[in-house]
Amino acid sequence: MAEAYLKKFAADRFDSESAGLEAGTLNPLAVEVMKEDGIDISKNTTKDVFEFFKQGRLYTYVVTVCDEASSAKCPLFPGMHAKINWSFEDPSAFGGSHSEKLAATRVVRDKIKAAVIAFIRDTGKQ
Repeated sequence: MAEAYLKKFAADRFDSESAGLEAGTLNPLAVEVMKEDGIDISKNTTKDVFEFFKQGRLYTYVVTVCDEASSAKCPLFPGMHAKINWSFEDPSAFGGSHSEKLAATRVVRDKIKAAVIAFIRDTGKQ
């Protein structure tokens, strides 16, 4: 979700890529709530951050959107200016009915959107 918002709001300023600690499957709840906000991520694939590291990719910022323990497992990329952790609940861990899980995922989506907008604003001041 963060990658999609960064591309939507600041593709002219940032190249963004998304990866997890391991490749998995795209969460259908995330796909659904992003579509509600006019962004189709259904064709996105999940990627492994360690593959990016092995390829020697360089990043100015690495933003993690998981809990602190998981964020600490993310590799430190050479030349990285800052590693930023935004700790959001994981929609795949939500319980309840589909509509309850969807409502909780919307909350996470909106928090991620706000964090991306603040990041774009704050990095523009540097």
